[in-house]
Amino acid sequence: MTLSRRSLMLPLLWSCLCGAALFGSNAMAVVPIDQQTLQSWQKQSSKRPLLLDVRTKEEFAEGHIPGAINISHDQLIKRLAEIGDDRRLPVVVYCQTGRRAALAEAELEKAGFSHVYHLSGDYQGWVKSEQAVTK
Repeated sequence: MTLSRRSLMLPLLWSCLCGAALFGSNAMAVVPIDQQTLQSWQKQSSKRPLLLDVRTKEEFAEGHIPGAINISHDQLIKRLAEIGDDRRLPVVVYCQTGRRAALAEAELEKAGFSHVYHLSGDYQGWVKSEQAVTK
C-alpha cells in the first residue's frame, strides 16, 4: 500500500503547527500586508501603523513611501527607542526586496513587538505599482 504525498504532508504540517503553539514559537507571527490595506490603515487615525523603512539612509533619500521613518536594519537594535515604548503598536516593515525587512522583523519580535507586518512586494513592488513616493 502506497501513501500519497498529501496524506504524508498533512500530519507533518499539523505537528509543526501544534509544536509552534505548544512551545510558544513566534516564527509565524509576522503577517503580510498588501499595499491597499496599508493605505487604508494610514487614513485611519485609530489604526495608523508605524511604517518602518529598513533600507540605508541613502536608499531612503532616493525615495520612500510617504509617512515612513528610516532606521537601517543593522541599526535597529541601537535605535529602538525612536520607535517608542508601545510594543502593541502596529509596525509595517519594508526594505527594497524583503531580505533586510525579515531580519528587522525578527529583531522587533525579539524586542516584544506583537503586531509586526511585512509590506508585500516591499519598496520595489510599491514603485512597480506606481504608488506615491516621497523624495
